Amino acid sequence: MSTSKHSLKMVTIGGGSSYTPELIEGLIKRYDRFPLTELHLVDIDEGLEKLSIIEGLTNRMFTAAGLDVKVFATTDRRSAIKDADFITTQFRVGQMEARRLDEHIPNKYGMLGQETNGAGSLFKALRTIPIIMDIVRDVQELAPNAWIINFTNPSGIVSEAVHRYTDFHRFIGVCNVPIATKFWISKALDVPSSEIEIEFLGLNHLVYGLRTLHNGKDISAQALEAFLDSATAIPNIKGMKFDKEFITTLGLIPCFYHSYYFKNKEQMEHQMEDFAKGISRATQVMEYEKELFKKYQNPDLKEKPEELSKRGGAYYSDVACDVLTSIYGDEGLIHAVNIKNNGHVKNLDPDDTIEISARLTKDGAVPLDSITELPRSVRGLHEFLKSYELLAVEAVMEKSYEKAILALNMNPFSRSDTVNRAMFEELFEAHRKYVDYLK
Repeated sequence: MSTSKHSLKMVTIGGGSSYTPELIEGLIKRYDRFPLTELHLVDIDEGLEKLSIIEGLTNRMFTAAGLDVKVFATTDRRSAIKDADFITTQFRVGQMEARRLDEHIPNKYGMLGQETNGAGSLFKALRTIPIIMDIVRDVQELAPNAWIINFTNPSGIVSEAVHRYTDFHRFIGVCNVPIATKFWISKALDVPSSEIEIEFLGLNHLVYGLRTLHNGKDISAQALEAFLDSATAIPNIKGMKFDKEFITTLGLIPCFYHSYYFKNKEQMEHQMEDFAKGISRATQVMEYEKELFKKYQNPDLKEKPEELSKRGGAYYSDVACDVLTSIYGDEGLIHAVNIKNNGHVKNLDPDDTIEISARLTKDGAVPLDSITELPRSVRGLHEFLKSYELLAVEAVMEKSYEKAILALNMNPFSRSDTVNRAMFEELFEAHRKYVDYLK
C-alpha cells in the first residue's frame, strides 16, 4: 500500500483504452468513498498516441469535477506499480487487429469467431496470460499489498492461471455481464436496481442467475418471465430470444453469451452472413474507436461521450469501481466475480476458478453463503468448458504447442480435429509475434 496515510494510488494497465473515460466517470462518482490521489495510466509504445489523448481527457474530467487527482501517463509499468494500492488491468495484446484475426480466421473455417469463445478465446488467452503473470510478479515485488482487479478477457481463464499457478491471493477477475443482466432484469421489472440482487454462479461468460431477490424476497419466477419477454442483446452479441419452454424448464437466467451455446445455429448463420460481407464485431469497433478518439481530442470535451455506449462494455465502470470502492471501504457490496472456489460450491472442484456472487470486503471477495451448488442440468456444460480452460492454461504454463491444440479440440465449439489443426496453425502464424513461446 502507499506509505502515506492520506494517499490512494491506482494504476490502470491498458490506460490508453477507449474504455478509460468510462472508468474515470465511475471514479468521479465515487470519489467521496474512494478518494483517489494518484492515477497512473500505463500502456505500450504502440499505444502512446492513444494514451496521450486519454491522459488529456482524464485530466479535463477530473478538473471539471473539481477533483485534485494527479494523472500520470507512462510506458514504464514497473515504476507505475511501485507502492500502488490498486491495479486495474484492461489491455488487449495485439490491439484491435488481433481481435479481428480471432474473429475472421475461425469464420473462414466455418467456426465461431468470437474473442471470448471458441478459438478466439484460446488465442486471446495464449497472448494474455504471459503478460498477466509478468504483471503479478511485478506487483508481488513492488506492491505486495495491492489488489489487482482484472477486466482483461478472457477474464475467467486469466483468473484461473493466476489462482492456480501463483500464490498471489489479491487478484479478482470482473466482468460486466452479470451486472448488465441485473440492470436489464430490474428495468424489465420496473424496480430500482439497488433493490434487486441476482445470485450468480458458473464461469465467466457461462454464468447463470440462480435466484433473484427483491428487497430480500425471492422473485425468481417473475424475473425469469421478465427475461423471456425480451431478446438477450448487448452491443457485441446479436439479440435472440430463447425458447420459452426451454428456459422455463431450466429455471435459470442464462447470460447473454449463452446465445452462442443455445442458439448456435442462428448465431453462426448471422456470423457467416457478416463474414461474407467482410465485417465482424472487431471491424465495427475499429470504426467506433476512430470516432471516439476524434472526440476525445476535443479540448472542450470534459465528460464521457454518449457514443462510448456503442463500444460495448456497458456498466464497466459500475462493476469495476464498485469492486474498488467496496474493498477500499470494506463496504461489503455484492458482485459476481472470478475467484477460486476453495470448496465453497460443494459439487465443483475446490481448486477451480468460478464466477460467483460475493461480498467485496477489505479481505477480498467472500462468496454468498446461500450459493452452495450448481444445478445438475448445467453442470455438464460447465465442466466441459472448465476442462478446456484448464488445458489452455496448462498449454501456456508448459509452453506446449500440442497441448494448445488439444485445448482447442476440447473446446465446446470445436467440430473436427483436422479442421482445428489447420485453423490453429493459421491463427498461430497470424499471432506468431505473441505466441512463439509455444514449443
